[in-house]
Amino acid sequence: MERLEREVAEARDRIRALEGRERTGPTLSVGPDTAAAKVALFRALSRGRDDVFPRYWENTTSGRSGYALACANEWVRPVCDKPRVKCGDCPNQAFIPVTDRVILDHLQGRHVMGVYPLLDDDRCWFLAADFDGQAWVDDVGSFVSTCRDVGLPVAVERSRSGDGAHVCFFFAVPIAAATARRMASYLITETMNRRHELSLASYDRLFPNQDTLPRGGFGNLIALPLQYKARERGNTLFVDDMLAPIADQWGFLAGISRIEATTVEAIADEGTRRGQIVGVPMSATGSDEADAPWAARWWSNG
Repeated sequence: MERLEREVAEARDRIRALEGRERTGPTLSVGPDTAAAKVALFRALSRGRDDVFPRYWENTTSGRSGYALACANEWVRPVCDKPRVKCGDCPNQAFIPVTDRVILDHLQGRHVMGVYPLLDDDRCWFLAADFDGQAWVDDVGSFVSTCRDVGLPVAVERSRSGDGAHVCFFFAVPIAAATARRMASYLITETMNRRHELSLASYDRLFPNQDTLPRGGFGNLIALPLQYKARERGNTLFVDDMLAPIADQWGFLAGISRIEATTVEAIADEGTRRGQIVGVPMSATGSDEADAPWAARWWSNG
């Protein structure tokens, strides 16, 4: 009986996913056809802080890797005193802002960059739920079905490693991070309530990872999608309901629906009213990830 009930639940989820795809699933528009237009679209969707960004680094000798703030003074002695002084505390900061050139270098494979999604007024332009681990395929499918059942358009991006995915919500205006996270937390709880056999063990965390900006910090970073080298391996690409890369990535991005603030607030309030807002994982220290070599996660290694 348990097996039959599970199969029925899975069949219902597939039906909902197909119905949801008709309403809010991946759609294709005419995508940008110039580098400048692609960069503009990319920046519009992946908006975070534009005064600073993290850049991925690797040490082939030690095998260590991570993200560090892009700074014109990095490793310039005696101006730069890393690692003794953290970038956020350095008196000689010369952080490099996000420019079209920086984005193009990411897309064309000259570096891997990230973004700090939490703005300095504690709002965000997008939110992403990170899934990885053995059950990520089933968990992502169920979570996407829940989102579509409440009328929310989402985009699914396969992680850099290929062993996970990130479910992304893009907003029409910047949303208070606390409200966006309440919405996503409610949707995660609702997914678990609908599918009792799913523990959602593959769910890792939300980005932004904090409700408010840590004092003197930038919040947790998110590595950006569509990085050239990862794309060659079929990763950091947006995928359809069968988790296959969408052929026209730029057409898909051009057709993404942005979620209105009133919709986010209504869903978050409904979750609060129903007592369905569970605690969501946050950074163990609440600190920035740019100074932590182990922090190479989504839009990251995930």
